[in-house]
Amino acid sequence: MKNRIARVVSLSLLFSTILVSCSKSSGTSNSAPPEPNAVSIINMTFTPATITVTAGTTVTWKNNDNMTHTVTANDDSYDSGNIGSGSSFSKTFSIAGTYPYHCSIHPSMTGKVVVN
Repeated sequence: MKNRIARVVSLSLLFSTILVSCSKSSGTSNSAPPEPNAVSIINMTFTPATITVTAGTTVTWKNNDNMTHTVTANDDSYDSGNIGSGSSFSKTFSIAGTYPYHCSIHPSMTGKVVVN
């Protein structure tokens, strides 16, 4: 009886070890890797707050929040209009410089595009 219990415990431990090992090495996760030249709008923030790109690059903002936001240049040179949850906005930056922006609905949300 003791041998049978020991065998069951050993097999249970082996099975648990295999499960943990497989889950760690599968490479899957709940969050997708960030897209290049992309800004995520989530939890009332632009992430990353500052993105640096080369001239001619298109930056895409994706609204992963549960409310509407905008991407509005501080100098009013561009405005996304309302970006609903799950939607996105893209803009190509052709000239080197620093382009600060904000959400016109939530002015405390700010970000910056730096173009080299």
